[in-house]
Amino acid sequence: MNKDIAKDCSLKSNNGQYILQAIIDKLNLDAQIKEVRRGLHWTAVVSRSCGLSSTMTGEHCVHEGVEESPPASFTDMTAMELAQYSYSGDPSKATLGLAAINSLIEADKSKIVSINAGDILLKNGVNKNISVIGHFPFTDALKKVAKNLWVIEKRVIEGDYPEDSAEKYLPQSDIIAISATSLINHTLQNLLELCPKNSMKMLLGPTTPMSEVFFDFGFDIISGSIVTDQNTALKYISEGVNFRQLKKTGAIRLVAMTKEVLHD
Repeated sequence: MNKDIAKDCSLKSNNGQYILQAIIDKLNLDAQIKEVRRGLHWTAVVSRSCGLSSTMTGEHCVHEGVEESPPASFTDMTAMELAQYSYSGDPSKATLGLAAINSLIEADKSKIVSINAGDILLKNGVNKNISVIGHFPFTDALKKVAKNLWVIEKRVIEGDYPEDSAEKYLPQSDIIAISATSLINHTLQNLLELCPKNSMKMLLGPTTPMSEVFFDFGFDIISGSIVTDQNTALKYISEGVNFRQLKKTGAIRLVAMTKEVLHD
């Protein structure tokens, strides 16, 4: 590992990024990076396959008077090397790291089903207290069946609850759905500590690594996406489409996995 990568992953030891570490440790292969696309809403890394991550940005802090080295070409790296960026405190680098992780993971086809996370929550959420971390299209429908629905978001819009509300509402929740962008901003482990042991916990969103490691950390369901048409996906990601638009191209498939295969 070069010095720049080692510097970027310093959060691994300092802030206890144990889930990320477990996911990366589980990867038993590597591959050369073939292509990287950094779109307005989505980032794609192509190595073994095409991995996606929600594009997140933030100010990159540098020490005054210290010049940064020239940027590395990602295609000179392996996916495992780029995966180390997932530990970075810079969201733009952590985004690349998650996409690189997803480019190496091949989900167990015997354990995944094609289903939308919203459908799972609607089926299981009738008259339940539900917390959703992040904005998702299904929340309006979920509100109609839930006993209480608390949408907790960093960037609050009307009807949302601010992120510090997690301490109040997660312990009261029967079902908790957490956006996988929490892996990018390194809030996932803190959120899990607030979840009741007997609650149903889901990690969701296209950033989600389809790794069985999450079951070891208390998740019941992981819901993400698989790129089925790489060329189409890369084209539209480069053009800045959002996820709903990308889904309509037919280039991705929404999938879910649990310890046991889901059935309708």
